[in-house]
Amino acid sequence: MQRRSIAFALAALALAPTVQAQTVFPSKPVRLVVTYPPGGTVDVAARILGTKLSQIWGQPVVVDNRAGGGGIIGAQAVLTSPADGYTLMVDASNHAQNPALKKRMPFDTLTAFAPVSLLVKVPSVLVVNPAFPAQSVQELIAYTTAHPGKLDYASSGNGSAQHLAAELFAIKTGARMTHVAYRGGGPAMVDVMGGNVPVFFASLASSLPFIQSGKLRPLAVAGRHSSPVLPNTPTFTEAGVAGVDVYEWNGLFAPAGTPAALVEKISKDVSAALNDREVKARLMSLGAEVIGSSPKELDQFRRAEISRWTALGKQASISLD
Repeated sequence: MQRRSIAFALAALALAPTVQAQTVFPSKPVRLVVTYPPGGTVDVAARILGTKLSQIWGQPVVVDNRAGGGGIIGAQAVLTSPADGYTLMVDASNHAQNPALKKRMPFDTLTAFAPVSLLVKVPSVLVVNPAFPAQSVQELIAYTTAHPGKLDYASSGNGSAQHLAAELFAIKTGARMTHVAYRGGGPAMVDVMGGNVPVFFASLASSLPFIQSGKLRPLAVAGRHSSPVLPNTPTFTEAGVAGVDVYEWNGLFAPAGTPAALVEKISKDVSAALNDREVKARLMSLGAEVIGSSPKELDQFRRAEISRWTALGKQASISLD
């Protein structure tokens, strides 16, 4: 019996390093699937985060852009990956807008993905071509009243954050404008700067350089607080229109079934990365509000977003099908 006990003890000691190695995360490169093309706000934020996480983890964090289908192609790529933490998804506002505005989805967003952390929120900003006569939100409303339905506004596509922001603005103010949908925010921005379409609810991150150079004039920020990068631009509430709070946000998700303890670890590491002084400064320079939430907080946030846009979609008859 004593010999057998010694043998079991020796076997356990021999296995201990193997078991410990299996529980260390990460022990190999981690893939961040970004559901949008390279160069956009989502991609830039993911690369800033990935660089810091690779330092924290001592393993490469590789950004893999899987664009298309309003984020659905990238999401499906993540769903076919093992739920082991080595494939994570950086998604944006479409994570909530797709299930809110599509009648047919290839997966159930709320059960297919485990929330990890809300990374950043970037407010939309109402911008106009500098030649447009309105100098404020109230002057814009007055212009639409005098020219009902004759003022065009651009968006990056049907059901996009820009489209939803404009529809929310119209509901709150009664302003009647005509929607001109583009295939992406870049082409929309170019046409607004060129004067072909005068109004655009742009992402603050993508429009900021053009605002600073005078190629676009901001009228209001669609956030609950004023933006440090546009201190002289009022929020919609400050401009006299309450309730127009629209953010383009980025969240980190894992495939459903990823162990809860692992999700918590990744979430805490992400918060540490986002709270790094240099990382935070770089993200804030884009006009982003840096968050770094818990998994529970992200889950509550996305559910509220889905509910909010579902209601607006019904009220404004917006559908992505």
